[in-house]
Amino acid sequence: MNTYLRYIVLFLSSAVITPLMAQSATTEFSLDNGLKVIVREDHRAPVVVSQLWYKVGSSYEVPGSTGLAHALEHMMFKGSSKLGPGESSRILRELGAEENAFTSDDYTAYYQVLARDRLEVALEMEADRLASLTLPEDEFIREIEVIKEERRMRTDDRPSGLAYERFKALAYPASGYHIPTIGWMHDLDRMTITDLREWHERWYSPNNATLVIVGDVQPDEIKTLVTRYFGKIPARPLPAVKQPLELAEPGQRSITLYLKTQLPSLMMGFNVPSLASTDKPNEVHALRLISALLDGGNSARLPAQLERKQELVAGASAWYNAFSRGDSLFVLSATPNVQKDKTLAQVETGIWQQLKQLQETAPSAAELARVRAQVLASEVYEQDSITSQATQIGQLESVGLSWRVKDSDLAALEAVTPADIQAAAQKFFTATRLTTAYIHPEEARP
Repeated sequence: MNTYLRYIVLFLSSAVITPLMAQSATTEFSLDNGLKVIVREDHRAPVVVSQLWYKVGSSYEVPGSTGLAHALEHMMFKGSSKLGPGESSRILRELGAEENAFTSDDYTAYYQVLARDRLEVALEMEADRLASLTLPEDEFIREIEVIKEERRMRTDDRPSGLAYERFKALAYPASGYHIPTIGWMHDLDRMTITDLREWHERWYSPNNATLVIVGDVQPDEIKTLVTRYFGKIPARPLPAVKQPLELAEPGQRSITLYLKTQLPSLMMGFNVPSLASTDKPNEVHALRLISALLDGGNSARLPAQLERKQELVAGASAWYNAFSRGDSLFVLSATPNVQKDKTLAQVETGIWQQLKQLQETAPSAAELARVRAQVLASEVYEQDSITSQATQIGQLESVGLSWRVKDSDLAALEAVTPADIQAAAQKFFTATRLTTAYIHPEEARP
């Protein structure tokens, strides 16, 4: 490794260690009803973020009853025993707070960012809707139409969203990850308020939730407030939950779509494990580094080789979620350089060449050091935001890992060798794990 690269790696290593040392100011405790609470002190500004995470998302749903997790997220703002529809949002706006919610395959979360002296109001309202959500039918009848329109805008009428939904449904043949988070339209059409009331009763319990608070706070102060507002909410029995595991090698699958898009595009996804589903974490960390090696800035292989050198693609990307509850996908996507008359077939061949190069020749120590430095730098920058810190904690806890995983992340990434990169490429980038989507403009339909 040359002197410059060695300096960069040493600098970033120390930079990563600094925020990890700061995590000693992280406190974890649980209430008697099972609510887990994680508090991280960050006293740089008199601001706090509060996030309540429920361990339930679309991967918990079953065919015929999809979209429940996301629909309930919408309905959580429609009134409780103390407040009418929209009142909690109005109160938070008047307090100058930012609030929102999100649903994914693995979790549903609600958050507020506000001045530290107004946190108690947010906690009181969050506890109130956990304990006494009203779910009025007239509000549901209106809101389900909003959700359907959201589906039309984000998926049905958006070619990239529709393509990815179809691709994902094919890429996950054995697990709930094939279910779109917003739900299938025919399931939204027949959803009832009773379905949502049962979903809330089944999953929204303190013993299925994690409260994450990051900012200018003291743990003792937070424990007093959380006990005051959440402590009397009773725990409930939870349904048995199984990890969403995939077939390791489902066989080669493909889908061809003709959509209202101007340019053709390609998606390739390989079935791979996540950190939560593997018994060989080094392979997962190798895949994380491969993603950055292929698509980690202008010097990465996809832009350097396929875009600039070969002029084969107008753009290409690689991404991999190592922190899902179950098995994951390693995804590559690209758009042909139509100005040079390049085709999807040529792009597919070009991507395979890049993957085979990884399989046949391990990266140099210098290239791996550069890529690792980029990944570490990204983690350092994430720590600068209290919202990013809280989100990272909540995600890890909600998928069955621990927020402490990040304490060992530096060592885990440093342990990956060039040979590990090559071995992971040989194991996972095979046709038997591959799903391919070929997306063409509608007018190209034969």
